[in-house]
Amino acid sequence: MASTLVRPRSGKVIAGVCAALADRFGLSRGLMRVAFVLFGLFGVGELVYIILWIMIPKAP
Repeated sequence: MASTLVRPRSGKVIAGVCAALADRFGLSRGLMRVAFVLFGLFGVGELVYIILWIMIPKAP
């Protein structure tokens, strides 16, 4: 499990939010992406994604 939460510069699909969360918590990136899609079906996933995109720094 990674010790910091940063958006990767490679291996990302849109902004790297799902990749950052998956790396931080030791989960599959694909599983995290599916979870965000399902979360988005309830109308709040997109908002949470945008907020996290702003809050999580990019990897150096």
